Amino acid sequence: MSEILLENFLQLCKKYHNRVKVRFNQYNGYDDPMELYKSNPIEVNNTWLFWRTKTRNFNVGDIAVCFLKIAQNRWLLTTIKKVVNEFDINNGVNYEGVELEEYKPYFGRIIVTYHKDHQAQCCYYENIQEKFVINQILPDVFDGEDFPGYDNVKLSYWQLHTIINAHKKDWVAALQNQKAVYLITDTNNGKLYVGSATSDNGMLLSRWNNYISNGHGGNKGLIELIEKEGFEYVKKHFQYSILENYNAKIDDKIVLSRESHWKEVLHSREFGYNQN
Repeated sequence: MSEILLENFLQLCKKYHNRVKVRFNQYNGYDDPMELYKSNPIEVNNTWLFWRTKTRNFNVGDIAVCFLKIAQNRWLLTTIKKVVNEFDINNGVNYEGVELEEYKPYFGRIIVTYHKDHQAQCCYYENIQEKFVINQILPDVFDGEDFPGYDNVKLSYWQLHTIINAHKKDWVAALQNQKAVYLITDTNNGKLYVGSATSDNGMLLSRWNNYISNGHGGNKGLIELIEKEGFEYVKKHFQYSILENYNAKIDDKIVLSRESHWKEVLHSREFGYNQN
């Protein structure tokens, strides 16, 4: 099946020529716009699109396109606005925009594939239009990634945070009664932590909820890391995946035995964050 470019579908360049600019928004070290979008899309579509530090991103009359990063090379289209006012503000919302009615049915529903290999957060759309490939058009407004199967779970802190806080039904159903051996990867230094979810600690959903709440889940090695680097370090660098999953009837002793096995295989005691 041939690829469908975003431009072929929306025809932004054809209608607005070189007046279209794209703003890429992603985790900034403090907040993830995808998480904020879930609770307040209007605010995200204003603040994150039109925030200015020193760089003047738009001019009155420009068409501003807002993308939020979902995962690696995957972006959600959340709004398209015409800039109608500029306030000359640094470190604040510097523009006012009006949403283009013709595109409203697609806001929060179009996911594109785009390999962002540049640091600039705001770019002329016409220069990069051929790189935007439509990945999916959702039947409803985006409410988080669908559960991909236990073998394919690979979540950042903020992705897991969004899934749990939004109580996304398919994920909840998959995790709430599941025992597992899971892996936490520190993507900054490669260190690993192997853990287990059993009936004693509330199954996998409850166990992972603990990490979202405090970052360490009561584990000594992770507590020491957070005391040294802060919770923000976890939010920026931690990734969560599943090594083995089991149904609720499996004896906890089997799960704990497999947890110990993976600690030995991955040397997470010697070189990672496990301390037992």
